[in-house]
Amino acid sequence: MTGRRLTPLLAYVTATAAGASLLTGCGVLPGSAGDSREPLTVMTWAPDRTKATNMPGMPAMAQAFARWVNSSGGIDGHELRVLTCNERNTSEGAADCARQAIDQKAVAVVGSYSQHGRDFMNALEAAGIPYIGGYGVTDDEFTSPLSYPVNGGQASLVAGHGMQLAGVCEKVALVRPDTVGGDRLPALLDSGLRRAKHGGALDIPAAEDAGEYTRQAGRARSGAKGAGGCVTAVLGERTQIFFDSFRRLPEEKRRGGRDGKGGHVRISSILGSVDQPVIDRTGGSHSPFEGAFVTGWYPEAGDRSWAPMRKVVQEHAFVDNRVDPADTGVQTTWIAYTVLKQVVESLDRDRITATEIAHALDRGERIDTGGLTPALRWKYADLLGASGFPRIVNHQVTFQVVRQGQLVAQKPGFVDVGETLLAVT
Repeated sequence: MTGRRLTPLLAYVTATAAGASLLTGCGVLPGSAGDSREPLTVMTWAPDRTKATNMPGMPAMAQAFARWVNSSGGIDGHELRVLTCNERNTSEGAADCARQAIDQKAVAVVGSYSQHGRDFMNALEAAGIPYIGGYGVTDDEFTSPLSYPVNGGQASLVAGHGMQLAGVCEKVALVRPDTVGGDRLPALLDSGLRRAKHGGALDIPAAEDAGEYTRQAGRARSGAKGAGGCVTAVLGERTQIFFDSFRRLPEEKRRGGRDGKGGHVRISSILGSVDQPVIDRTGGSHSPFEGAFVTGWYPEAGDRSWAPMRKVVQEHAFVDNRVDPADTGVQTTWIAYTVLKQVVESLDRDRITATEIAHALDRGERIDTGGLTPALRWKYADLLGASGFPRIVNHQVTFQVVRQGQLVAQKPGFVDVGETLLAVT
């Protein structure tokens, strides 16, 4: 984006005021279809202002999308009303958001983030509300019959990351959360590495909320040292802290570097743990992530496929500093609302219900995301059926690398990791 942004306080006040007009649902926005078709109420939730992962850009993008479609008559004549909820990174918060969606008669939860799938999915299932385009961090998003994921979740990223590293790294050390979810990551990474007859990664569990990772950084350096060694960390927002600890290892002991040549150790990660905003905040071309390999779900942020989203952000969220077009959460929300828009248009009815949206998706309504993903369909035949992730329909990833402070394509196009996921035991 270009031009001068407002101060954070003014941006927050402006965005909040704009969002409030949508949340109240009072009146009809200019250009809407009036009373000819009923309004469409949906919810987007995400954690905000917490000590762990925060995704304020997701509900902010949802509100911008609503302002955009409502400025030209809504979605097929339906005014789009977006409810938002702070999920707070807690099971109670997730359950509260689900209850609010049910109480407000939302027809879908769209483009949301929560690590507490069991606490919200059971409630949505009981109410028959589809969950469209969640961020992909919980098992429930890939098992629930009312979940319609737009990406392959963390499983696809980690398996694909193994494939990305297999061709360039002789040794790999994986630093990951010491949690039940984190326990699955070594097998996923190894499934990708072994597709290229690679030996497997050294597994290094770490606390997901630590303030520093010096001990784990030392173990990772030792495990990856030698020609073509790579250290990969998948710690969410704590990934930056890990690589800061890695960078601070004593020079005389740290056989590392950022160019991947000779005996240098190269670093890597996946989107969600490292993305363009993180690289920008940590120094751009002088960031510790310079030269890092990164596996993502979507094309790099500079790809022309994002132009429609960028135009909407420019025209309807320019003053809202929460909305960064390079943020993976913002991108996922845009794709999720693209799904909602197309399925509502396909129904062509005065009143839209949650059941009708779910049935249309189950029947195989084909969604074109403009090249941001392969065509999306959730008909039974389109489901990958991988163990633990049966609802995956998009098992494509992208291989990227950080060059001069920018995430760019290492390899053009998408890479299919479906067979790799099916091989995970």
